[in-house]
Amino acid sequence: MSQQQISLPAKLINGGVAGIVGVTCVFPIDLVKTRLQNQRSGQQVYKNMMDCLVKTVRSDGYFGMYRGAAVNLTLVTPEKAIKLAANDFFRHFLSKDGKGLNVFKEMLAGCGAGTCQVIITTPMEMLKIQLQDAGRLAAQQRKTTMVTPTKLGATAAVLSRSYNVGPATVVMKVSATQIAQELLRTQGIQGLYKGLGATLMRDVPFSVVYFPLFAHLNKLGQPSPEENAPFYHSFFAGCIAGSTAAVAVNPCDVIKTRLQSLNRGANEETYNGVVDCVSKIMRKEGPSAFLKGAGCRALVIAPLFGIAQVMYFVGVGEFILGYTPFNLYSS
Repeated sequence: MSQQQISLPAKLINGGVAGIVGVTCVFPIDLVKTRLQNQRSGQQVYKNMMDCLVKTVRSDGYFGMYRGAAVNLTLVTPEKAIKLAANDFFRHFLSKDGKGLNVFKEMLAGCGAGTCQVIITTPMEMLKIQLQDAGRLAAQQRKTTMVTPTKLGATAAVLSRSYNVGPATVVMKVSATQIAQELLRTQGIQGLYKGLGATLMRDVPFSVVYFPLFAHLNKLGQPSPEENAPFYHSFFAGCIAGSTAAVAVNPCDVIKTRLQSLNRGANEETYNGVVDCVSKIMRKEGPSAFLKGAGCRALVIAPLFGIAQVMYFVGVGEFILGYTPFNLYSS
């Protein structure tokens, strides 16, 4: 494997550029996904994706759609770098005999990449979800004149400042830094890693599906075995593989979102782990609840991974560092 392929600085640049561009484009849809996944049957604030976007803009303004984006923009660079570099490492390790990887080994490499990325993904998602869901809780509280917030120890004292106090709605924005500090103070580092098991349940299968599927789709666009596919083919291959994997693991994403939400609205149940969460959702909302936000998630992941693969295969980072020339059509 060449220096161009294993260069960690180049991976960081590729991951950073792809992540920043991708998150900026799709974050409002990601916010909608979180809010749709968290609302319970009989307590719907939003009817669908468009209804959620319109209501968010009306209540919070345009920039309200980007609540929690700063967390993603900060941590998406190392997350994407770890994911792509780990997949490369495991693919290289599993193909030391010089032969191409079979599907099982490709899935094994994806599994390794998904496992590695949760180091960054879990705290990033934990903080992002609190900020994204604050607007849904505030909207729910505006619909009901009386709210009884769920008490979750000392953490709720900080998070409740985002929501209602008394009959009137008072929204005091809480930053990701404040939430992180309170979690570290009250629960230690494990507070930031709440929902780690559910994150692994989502990200490992996602990578197992995504990386082999992308590799095979991208190979269809290669002019010859020695040349890479043009950038537009890598983009569409990333979009198709990403959206397919996203929908496939959406039930795990719903579970993760529910488990990582620290604050809940009136009459919203709490969960004691993955099994309890699955049981309660099945009993109270039915199997269709596991597909909440699936369309939004596909719309988020498709361009995000399409852009990431274009940056990666074109070699923006390698070009900036002077390793390779810049070529859009055959990187």
